[in-house]
Amino acid sequence: MAREKRSLFEWLTGGAGGDDFSFDDLDSGGASYAPAASRKLSLGRPISPEPEPAADEAEGELAVDVYQTPTHLIIKAMIAGVKPEDLDISITRDMVTVRGKRERHTEGTAGDFFFSELYWGSFSRTIVLPQEVEIEEAEATEKHGLLVIRLPKLDKSRQAKLKVKSN
Repeated sequence: MAREKRSLFEWLTGGAGGDDFSFDDLDSGGASYAPAASRKLSLGRPISPEPEPAADEAEGELAVDVYQTPTHLIIKAMIAGVKPEDLDISITRDMVTVRGKRERHTEGTAGDFFFSELYWGSFSRTIVLPQEVEIEEAEATEKHGLLVIRLPKLDKSRQAKLKVKSN
């Protein structure tokens, strides 16, 4: 009795079927291979005439770079298409949260698009900082869609001398 060959996905994930997957199947047009005319592109979100996502759907996650200089922690994020007044940045000594919303400004309907990969809607990101920062001296700037948050590191070794007053 011949066993059915598993798809590449089943073989990689240990799904049902035998252990007889062969990469030759991909070249020979085997059962797990879909010809070019029937393959779906996996670029971006699927295009459908469905309405916009509901407001209660999960927020997107903002991609960030976080690095340090000798005196600062720096956070960078691409926020193109977001007005500065639509950003909310909350800072504590050990955490930063960036929230915002990118409004959709397009012409046409879903049926007019060939690709729909850009993220529209609410997003947020909470970053736990590797060390404490001076929140009073933090600053945020935006230029050409790049948000830069500069957080001065808290200098725990800094000392101050107190004079004792006599009453």
